[in-house]
Amino acid sequence: MVDALVRSYPIISDQVDKEELRIILLELEKVLTKKVAGDIVEFGCYTGTTSLFIQRLLEGKNSAKTFHVYDSFSGLPEKTLQDQSPVGEQFTAGELRASKREFAQNFQRAGLALPTIHKCWFHEVTDSELPEAISFAYLDGDFYGSIMDSLTAIENRLSSGAVIVVDDYQSEALPGVARAVRDWLKTHTGELRITASLAVIQT
Repeated sequence: MVDALVRSYPIISDQVDKEELRIILLELEKVLTKKVAGDIVEFGCYTGTTSLFIQRLLEGKNSAKTFHVYDSFSGLPEKTLQDQSPVGEQFTAGELRASKREFAQNFQRAGLALPTIHKCWFHEVTDSELPEAISFAYLDGDFYGSIMDSLTAIENRLSSGAVIVVDDYQSEALPGVARAVRDWLKTHTGELRITASLAVIQT
């Protein structure tokens, strides 16, 4: 099903390519096949590029899992020292901004049900905004603080067998992503696998 989805529908932004999208969906499909308990979360949804495909897969599998997305819809936050890179100067505060309305319109055009949308910075996410249990998380925060905030938000909700996929782990322009993942894994159990530009953490 994953390959058919990637072939059949357009990718609406340049923030993810077909190879990365396929990996994300294959990891989600494994979680669904294994019937890992818990819902689906995505931190950093931008215009909904990956969100649309996640929803298509959930609907194609007749999954009853709830899908939650979290985004400031205000673009990138400020960089910290952990994010400094000579090749990442283009990633400035406010860049990659997409409105909540634009996100919702992309779902309407695709004829898909909207996920539960949470408009907030990741450090503002409250316990009440999170599912009781999480089986799959896709994190696309670009910076150290955003990735660490995402991991911290979900860490106590992850089910046994849950999978976390982190975008831009191999990005030279966004070194804070890998630093955050490595720092988090120093105090948490998880098997790390790198594929394409993605980090896949099996809990």
